[in-house]
Amino acid sequence: MTTGSGSAEGPPTARTSLPGDARAPSAARRFVRTVLAGWNAHAMVTDDATLLVSELVTNAVVHAGTSVDLECRLDPARGGSLVVEVTDHHPAREFRARPRPATGDREGPAHGGQGLRLVAELAETWGTAYRRTDKTVWFHLPASPLPESDGALSEQALLRDLRVAQILAPGTRPEPSARRAGDRSHHRALSFLAEASELLAGQFDEDMVASLAAQLAVPRLADWCAIWLDAESAPGAVRPVPRLARVWHARESRIEPLRLALQRTPPALPAAGHAVPWPQSPYGCCGPDGTHVTDAPREKDAPAGADGSALACRLVAGGRGIGTLLLGRSAPAAMAGDVVSLVEDFARRVAQALASARQYTHQATISRILQRGLLPRGVAQIPGVDKAVVYEPRGDASAGGDFYDVFGVGGGRWCFALGDVCGSGPEAAVTTGFVRPWLRLLAKEGYGVADVLDRLNRLVCEEAAEAAESGAAPRFLSLLYGELVPQGDGVRCTLASAGHPLPLLLRPDGSVWPAAAPQTLLGVVEDVGYRSETFDLRPGEILLCVTDGVTERKSGNKLFDDGDGLAAALAGCAGLTAEGVAGRIRRAVHGFSRTPPDDDLALLVLRAE
Repeated sequence: MTTGSGSAEGPPTARTSLPGDARAPSAARRFVRTVLAGWNAHAMVTDDATLLVSELVTNAVVHAGTSVDLECRLDPARGGSLVVEVTDHHPAREFRARPRPATGDREGPAHGGQGLRLVAELAETWGTAYRRTDKTVWFHLPASPLPESDGALSEQALLRDLRVAQILAPGTRPEPSARRAGDRSHHRALSFLAEASELLAGQFDEDMVASLAAQLAVPRLADWCAIWLDAESAPGAVRPVPRLARVWHARESRIEPLRLALQRTPPALPAAGHAVPWPQSPYGCCGPDGTHVTDAPREKDAPAGADGSALACRLVAGGRGIGTLLLGRSAPAAMAGDVVSLVEDFARRVAQALASARQYTHQATISRILQRGLLPRGVAQIPGVDKAVVYEPRGDASAGGDFYDVFGVGGGRWCFALGDVCGSGPEAAVTTGFVRPWLRLLAKEGYGVADVLDRLNRLVCEEAAEAAESGAAPRFLSLLYGELVPQGDGVRCTLASAGHPLPLLLRPDGSVWPAAAPQTLLGVVEDVGYRSETFDLRPGEILLCVTDGVTERKSGNKLFDDGDGLAAALAGCAGLTAEGVAGRIRRAVHGFSRTPPDDDLALLVLRAE
């Protein structure tokens, strides 16, 4: 998507080009809201413009199938009214709705698609322009459809905007003005719910969900909002007191006093997610039994005994209660039925987002527990060796197919390993769960590097055969395994690579050399003999070990290690500490592409001191 703006001398203008696919309507909505927020447009103008642009861009994508150009500008000749143009590049495709003249009659119905019907009902003027290479639908919206008001919309305005059922009832033909109000209210409500769903979806923290929900509700639905979250408990256990997770008020100075007044038991509600009235003061609140809370915040000019209106709604998802939503209004009249229905729809979306966030948190907790069992609790200290480890499972996972270990085996020997199980995620983590303990056991039994790989290979092959018999996919892995023996002038290193990216040796002069020869993956061929290589790691020399999440990091059709890219990055690390080398290589890998890594990433740096 590309954007641009008008010149400083002309009227404010913003343009963007959108792809001709399903991404266009969402991108158009975000663009319009961002532009109009920067122009301090009236909230109702923003809502109407967002709705109309979404409909017209959808029409263009579905019926024209081309890219779409979108332009917004303010027209000083019309008192700063908003002008929007939506252009596609398929002029042969004609709209099926009867075009309405720019200042024409609003009485006749628009035929065909909902998009042009909405334009005809909501826009001040509109029209179409056909050219040889494209066509444009344009519309004007007034700069300020309603007088400015302090705080939330007035009760009269809100009720007008939400008379959906009565206006759109089948079998009736309301007056044109009523039809316009009905379309406006219905689609404004749908726009609000769509925006709520889009903002709440993908939030993985329940407190963030509660915060966003409160700010969505105020001031569109209420003057203030409070959300309690139920604590999870085992079946049959005593239910903990719900936690007041978020309090929000249209006047920020009232948030803390309101929070103090609401720090009590939330209203007792049935399990069903229906909104029910809750007595409250317009400037404070009452207890769940209707008695006045004496320390509730009140305005200095609040009339004694004045009562406001409030709705309390249980947040229910999957048949289980998650929390309570409380919305308060300073207006004395009870909230209308259409407002209540909208609140209930909103509450269902909030409840679903909270349930998803809790499920994610639960799964993340299990994954972290699993990781603690798969990864070493600590990395052994080796005399004369400076070391650093980077371990980053793919995405948001806590454990994956890459693993590492550094441990002592007695007799002045230490071992290190860096492995990569085929695949990633929980399935790969299962293989990691039995490979690492086997590796430690074989090393502590006194086997040398080559013998450890031979025996580990046979064990992995046996596991693969059993997996094949049960219908599960067999797992194989690559492994770099080595042994370190500190000496007076450095460290004696013996290692072998089984199908793993080769370790690189960096000397103080900046030269880089492979430190092992390639050999077969573990778990592929049972009767294979592995060989090890021994060399001295002199003071200042660095051994870099990585997984293929480093070497095969993608940027378009290129890989990070194409043209010995890893060796080139390592060559510039001479003289750095192990942590310095690890940090520089990690930054180089992440900076290689703008997209997040699509594989587990691990690296181990060993530097002789």
